[in-house]
Amino acid sequence: MTSVLVGQGRNLTQQILEEFNRLPIPERLTIIESMLQGVREDLRRMAQATSRAERRSQLAKAAEILLPDYMEDAELTAFTALDGEDFYAEG
Repeated sequence: MTSVLVGQGRNLTQQILEEFNRLPIPERLTIIESMLQGVREDLRRMAQATSRAERRSQLAKAAEILLPDYMEDAELTAFTALDGEDFYAEG
């Protein structure tokens, strides 16, 4: 079944290319520009997703490295006693 779909995909691609080649050059250029913009956007999104994943990984590693310090050094966690307090300025 997969080979049938691949064959159909090639046939469809060939049909698209044949129709594309029948278009006037200005229309072909417009289509090419649009497709390139779409590819650039896809690549940008992929790069951002990779950057976010790398950043998450780096933050997780940093948190693991710092965990013993936060467990043993009360000065680093002194302000967590205020976590439940409302401290909005009045006035």
